[in-house]
Amino acid sequence: MKSTFEKMGGTYTLGADGIYYPNLVSTDEEPHYGKYGMMRKTYLKEYRPAMYSLYMLEDRLTEHLNLVDDEAQERMVILVRQMMERQGIAEELKARDQMAWVRAVNGIRNMAEEIVLNELIYR
Repeated sequence: MKSTFEKMGGTYTLGADGIYYPNLVSTDEEPHYGKYGMMRKTYLKEYRPAMYSLYMLEDRLTEHLNLVDDEAQERMVILVRQMMERQGIAEELKARDQMAWVRAVNGIRNMAEEIVLNELIYR
């Protein structure tokens, strides 16, 4: 009769002492997530503890956080670029009036981040 561990695809290795030991190998990838991954982790811990526990039990938390962070970074770049094009914020404005350009770009980044947080982090 197979154990639950074996039914889930686990294997055992016979040790020198005659006891079978489970082959436990972490499939967790290296964490490379940044700001958005950490925000997602905090959100899951505080507001979605069941989902957080599931990711932990399935050894998929780091993979999930890496994916969310990468997706959020890509989305930020795309949104900022599109918003700058629509509002006509270009390098000529930067050359003419740096402070106006900084104000405009900071406003755009804040709007883009609000969208990313609502769409990817707090869902």
